[in-house]
Amino acid sequence: MEKVIINFNGSKSEILIGTSWESVSELIQESGVAIVTDSNVQRLYGEKFPDFPVLTIRPGEASKKLEVIEFLAERLIETGIDRTGFLLGIGGGVVCDITGFLASIYLRGIRCAFVSTSLLSQVDASIGGKNGVNLGSTKNVLGSFSQPEFVICDPVMLQTLPEDEYFSGLAELIKTAIIGNEKLFGLIENNYSGISKRDPDLLTMLESMAVNFKTAVVSEDEKESGLRRVLNFGHTYGHAIELYKSFRHGYAVASGMELAAAFSCSRGYLSKPEYDRIIGLLKTFKLLRRHDLPDTQLKQLILRDKKRSGNDIYFVFAQGIGKAVVEKIAVDEVVDFYRKNKSVQ
Repeated sequence: MEKVIINFNGSKSEILIGTSWESVSELIQESGVAIVTDSNVQRLYGEKFPDFPVLTIRPGEASKKLEVIEFLAERLIETGIDRTGFLLGIGGGVVCDITGFLASIYLRGIRCAFVSTSLLSQVDASIGGKNGVNLGSTKNVLGSFSQPEFVICDPVMLQTLPEDEYFSGLAELIKTAIIGNEKLFGLIENNYSGISKRDPDLLTMLESMAVNFKTAVVSEDEKESGLRRVLNFGHTYGHAIELYKSFRHGYAVASGMELAAAFSCSRGYLSKPEYDRIIGLLKTFKLLRRHDLPDTQLKQLILRDKKRSGNDIYFVFAQGIGKAVVEKIAVDEVVDFYRKNKSVQ
């Protein structure tokens, strides 16, 4: 097990990687706790949940909306959760987003923690305190920065994930390697079999490397005013593809990374051999999907992106493998590059 600590203004958030999720009972208070989960996770693990009220939502991105937050808040009132209460989210990225957001606004803020059950959540979504819900087709436009007291990342839980959800999460692990850790990139390249078999010891090591990088970034820039923007590599195109094509997040981001890598090459940030390594790895794990968005739709979707500033957007380029750079460029330039390169796959 590895413990990674993120410090924020005198408070801390502990990320526990490789520990058994059932140890959560030893980390939470004895009363005043409510559990938020989805129906899939409850079916798989509900019998071993700590003995507290369980609030269940439907699985998937469609639950990330204000109506769900309102429904859950009403259940918390009925359950008797007060300002000393504690929310425990047990689930993937959607559950963690909803739990963190709900905790940050319920009675003006109560404590929370997560048991992260998906690879996407263990390496990305549950780490760093960004919580939010969608508004129509605009992703995460309503939300908050609020840190969980702890996050348990138990790779053994990944054994129960459907294959497409598991590999969707792998795309975010690859993203972290591209922007922050060349050694991690090489380990993913050289461990196809172990990753495909979901080896818990290997995943603990890979997750630890990814989480250490993300926590270093988040500790320096909690509210994404500078350095933290690098974590959005592949997401400008990826979010648009995700919304238009309804792909799983990781597959959309993989296609976004393919485009961002090509864009990085065109600007001289990335060499052709480095580009080939990135595309080769994405293809090895069969992460790329065809998309072909209409130019007008792409522009409209990018104009809703949180990284936009007027008619410009903060775009993340790969500066070799293991480093990234952010440039503020025109949205029209992003759209034009897509128009000329969307058939690259």
